[in-house]
Amino acid sequence: MRKQYYTVNDITKITGITRRTLHYYDEIGLLKATNLSPQGYRLYDMNDFERLQIILFLKEMDLPLKDISSILQLSKQEQNRILKHHFEILSKKQKKLEKMMSNLERYLSGEEVFDLDIFEDTSVLPLKEQYKREAKFVYGETEKYKEYERNIAKLTDEEKDRLFTTFDEDMKGFFKLFACHIKESPISKKVQYIVKQWSERFQGFISCDNEILICIANTYKFDNRFRKYINQYSNEDLSDFIYQAIIYFCREKGN
Repeated sequence: MRKQYYTVNDITKITGITRRTLHYYDEIGLLKATNLSPQGYRLYDMNDFERLQIILFLKEMDLPLKDISSILQLSKQEQNRILKHHFEILSKKQKKLEKMMSNLERYLSGEEVFDLDIFEDTSVLPLKEQYKREAKFVYGETEKYKEYERNIAKLTDEEKDRLFTTFDEDMKGFFKLFACHIKESPISKKVQYIVKQWSERFQGFISCDNEILICIANTYKFDNRFRKYINQYSNEDLSDFIYQAIIYFCREKGN
């Protein structure tokens, strides 16, 4: 014959939760036993057991006990409305976790932090936005930076996104191209032609004179973040190779 009531011991054996947890649920009013034995022990009926399973399910869904208590007092329709909203929250968390795992996998495979899509949808600004703000902080008072801002201001948000995305891809292509010629002299005609093409790619933002090009070269070589990012494209010191090539280009251009 089926047992009419479950003792605390029965519940712990069936569900795997501890006596302490069950006692705490009773203490805060989340799960009260329907009956007491003649000895004063708590006895749970099937409705209590079903309520406990719902509590454990909602707790597994990362809902606080206080919220679970409130939800269980609502109608089924209201419960579903709240849980649908919670489902949307969990979906966002899932996407964020998948992105975190993807970035970690890319980092472990050798990519640098500079190239990862991190700090999205957080209070911390995305890295690319941080670099933009850093550039403004460092160079904001210079005429060249003001020229850059004037040129960018003429574009729509969509045009800016397209421009920056294309520029990033082009820079990656140039770094790979430089890496292919790293065994040659940085002052060779082939390498210098690549530098010329590279320098012309900045024309969409500013008119590059030697001062700007040398500034970029110094950033490639002496800013540890850029150096590590660039060097991922070669087993040798690619950042120094590009630095030497740019410096020679500017010297020749100035003569």
